[in-house]
Amino acid sequence: MKIGMMSFAHMHAYSYADSLMKLPNVELVGIFDDDLQRGKEVAGKYSTKHFDDQETFLAMEMDAVVICSENIRHKEMVLNAAKANKHILCEKPIATTVEDAEKMIKSCEEHGVTLQIAFPVRFSSPIKQLKKMIDDDELGNIVALRTTNRGQNPGGWFIDKEQSGGGAVLDHTVHMVDIMRWYLGKEITEVHAIVDSYFHDIDIDDAGILTLEFENGVIATHDASWSRFSEYPIWGDATIEVIGTKQTVKVDAFKEHFRLFTSGAKSLSHVFYGNDMDFGLIQDFVECLEQGREPSITGMDGLKALEVALAAYKSSDKKLAVNV
Repeated sequence: MKIGMMSFAHMHAYSYADSLMKLPNVELVGIFDDDLQRGKEVAGKYSTKHFDDQETFLAMEMDAVVICSENIRHKEMVLNAAKANKHILCEKPIATTVEDAEKMIKSCEEHGVTLQIAFPVRFSSPIKQLKKMIDDDELGNIVALRTTNRGQNPGGWFIDKEQSGGGAVLDHTVHMVDIMRWYLGKEITEVHAIVDSYFHDIDIDDAGILTLEFENGVIATHDASWSRFSEYPIWGDATIEVIGTKQTVKVDAFKEHFRLFTSGAKSLSHVFYGNDMDFGLIQDFVECLEQGREPSITGMDGLKALEVALAAYKSSDKKLAVNV
């Protein structure tokens, strides 16, 4: 299978490219990046071709593309790739507006190409184990959920609202909303949120607390932030606590680690030894194309997660609960 990468603006691109290189049945045939220096360096790193023109890149013979651009460019690249009849794995969030997401989904449907959204947390072994426990009714009726996704401020275009579409709440809400929807099989109908910048002197949000209500009455809270400082032992967390009538179970997707002590500014670090979620995501995308099946994480999944994050901003601005 021939796959190309579109932009290395997002740091996940490197992990996804590493994952593609591990698959014996996949060839990384080229990289489009109009940041010339970055594009040439990355193409050299992965021993492939660099393109600075999208049209030329998409005219290549290949089956699919992986898009890791700035959030605002997801729409542009997805529409161009769909028109070129390439299957697509797009970094989250799917887009910066609901309207753009809907256009992307519609275009992929019209051109008969797969659109999968990059939510790698679904492929964490502990997260998957808890999903099986729920499906096997080991927790009983679920009454509430509590989630966190707290990490470090990535800086750069992430804190430029024009390019990102939102700060920490957009960046760190969509992952866990996707997991909650996946666990329950239900939609969120109401969002109440407090969003602001608490940890950094930046013109974009770096934290938010969300209270959510699902269509079946389940309530949830989500803590999204860029609150971890650079010397913190690990990048951050992605946790979910599921409260059921039979038992309560809490999972941290990054908990599988050992502690490493060294001399220096960062004396303690957590070395992760769990499964590679990003590889699981890439492997699933390739398998879905090989088998001709519906992707595990659809464009609609991306849209529903985006709706909740955008509703959080609206709720915080209005100081009211917002219906989704």
